Amino acid sequence: MKAIFVNGSPRKGWNTHQMLEAAAEGARSDGAETEVVHLYDLNFTGCKSCFACKLVNSKTNGICAVRDDLRPVLEKIMDADVLVVGSPIYYSHLTGETLSFQERLIFPVMHYGADENGNIIRDLPKPKRCGLIATMNCPEQFMERHRCPALLEEFVGTLTWLLGDGSSKGEVLCACDTWQFTDYSMYDVPMFDVEKKAEQRERQWPIDLQNAFDMGKRLCEA
Repeated sequence: MKAIFVNGSPRKGWNTHQMLEAAAEGARSDGAETEVVHLYDLNFTGCKSCFACKLVNSKTNGICAVRDDLRPVLEKIMDADVLVVGSPIYYSHLTGETLSFQERLIFPVMHYGADENGNIIRDLPKPKRCGLIATMNCPEQFMERHRCPALLEEFVGTLTWLLGDGSSKGEVLCACDTWQFTDYSMYDVPMFDVEKKAEQRERQWPIDLQNAFDMGKRLCEA
């Protein structure tokens, strides 16, 4: 069992990365081979619409033909059994790097056609279970107000539609009201009650990490 964890946050060692590491630990506890990839370490763009993956008798085998820093990651994902993507929420959306990664990952897999049962034709060497971890420094009601849950379900639903193994619809895990700065006094953030944020961090963060661990373990279970 191979599991890839993709960090779409620019901040290493912070909330999204920590949750992905916890999920990877959960996967390893079930015997999986794991790797965490940081998108912001890579030099890549979104889909260039070169359509090399849509040529007649294309030899791309479901992997984007553009050879940049993302290409080796895409190859590893195609060989994996589990994919978990993590991203903070910026202005009600996943990060730009995360969305560019999604374009490059799924477009080569999809064919413009369906089989006799109406199912989309996929160029997928190995189907996989998929999950999404999202973090946000605002309370949960802000996510709901800005329709974030629907956005996240759509993202993981698309991954599962094109990459899934048919055993699940994909999983979404959110951590809200996260601790954003080491020292809040250094930043102009009057909307936050730092004491309440600290209480939330002490009480809820261990639960969030445990939930991530459980998610990683669950996705890798036979």
